[in-house]
Amino acid sequence: MTQSAAPNERRQSVPVRVGNVQVGGGAPIVVQSMTNTDTADVNATVGQVAALARAGSEIVRITVDREEAAAAVPHIKERLLKMNVDVPLVGDFHYIGHTLLGNHPGCAEALDKYRINPGNVGFGKKKDTQFSSIVEMAIKHNKPVRIGANWGSLDQELLTKLMDENTASANPMDARAVTREAMVQSALISGARAEEIGLPRDKIILSAKVSAQDLIAVYLELGRRSNYAIHLGLTEAGMGSKGIVASSAALGVLMQQGIGDTIRISLTPEPGGDRTLEVKVAQELLQTMGFRVFVPLVAACPGCGRTTSTTFQELARDIQGFIHDSMPAWKTQYPGVEALNVAVMGCIVNGPGESKHADIGISLPGTGETPAAPVFIDGKKSVTLRGPTVAADFKKMVIDYIERRYGAGARQTAAE
Repeated sequence: MTQSAAPNERRQSVPVRVGNVQVGGGAPIVVQSMTNTDTADVNATVGQVAALARAGSEIVRITVDREEAAAAVPHIKERLLKMNVDVPLVGDFHYIGHTLLGNHPGCAEALDKYRINPGNVGFGKKKDTQFSSIVEMAIKHNKPVRIGANWGSLDQELLTKLMDENTASANPMDARAVTREAMVQSALISGARAEEIGLPRDKIILSAKVSAQDLIAVYLELGRRSNYAIHLGLTEAGMGSKGIVASSAALGVLMQQGIGDTIRISLTPEPGGDRTLEVKVAQELLQTMGFRVFVPLVAACPGCGRTTSTTFQELARDIQGFIHDSMPAWKTQYPGVEALNVAVMGCIVNGPGESKHADIGISLPGTGETPAAPVFIDGKKSVTLRGPTVAADFKKMVIDYIERRYGAGARQTAAE
């Protein structure tokens, strides 16, 4: 087998600074999210931005849709900074962004990036004027801009022009292919127009959001034709497992091809659901594919007829929950702990082998097996646990391993 078990080389893009975060230019793929609060409600928005940032979102987008929302932005930024939450804020503008930024210079300054949609920034003769107004505002305040084309609000003038040209062509494409081309051109033409106005390329990020298969085709073409930094995201992903699968499938293919500098997993939340789920999914996707490392991995077998006991499931859940709850403190106390791999396996078939591949792993007895649980550390059998305290004993061994490998003593030894 000669095929490499690794993603394609990352596409070279122009780096863009969004607040204190670099997007593109070889920087790690950045995780983004978006609030769903009324931005005019300062308390609610501050609370959700802080929660998203604590969950690991490195950039957070907020809706700026009317005067009250624009007026609230400086207060939101101020409150967050007082809480030591210095996550970059992106203002999401549609239709009247030029007016809001002009009427609220405090908003224009407080935001770290502006997001505009070339499909609804203006219509007819107003389009160029209003687009130029937002770009000029970005230049004035030294802010980057994401120009985000969207399947649901595509520039109709451009689409009609391309459809007419396609009809007159000797070899016409199908309508869907023409629409994809319109998406690509909308983003690229808008990026070029922003540069003509005076916004440098290192202040421009492009996106083009559509459904899964079309998304892959559009972004591959967008990446081929330009070196702008690219934001990946799937529009209308959906709720629950459907949304997670759709986003992961499309974005995973693109990142494997080297496309993408920042991602957002757009999930429709359950009523009253946890908004931070989209951050967790984005992190898990990046970590599963080997692009980033955020938290220790807990590997566990799926279970079968050999694992009728729920012991391994409960232990895997407890270890994973313990790690998740401990990570905020561990990041400071144990630098590098996010690279830890733990295995909790349920029977003798794959348990010992999988446990040996982890940094620390346990192979619990399956149905009818001897009630003993060998523990493997760094690929070697360390001890066999027995009795009703197996779970507690293994948890203590994990803590001891972390202290020994990532604690102050380990760092001191490495420095000597």
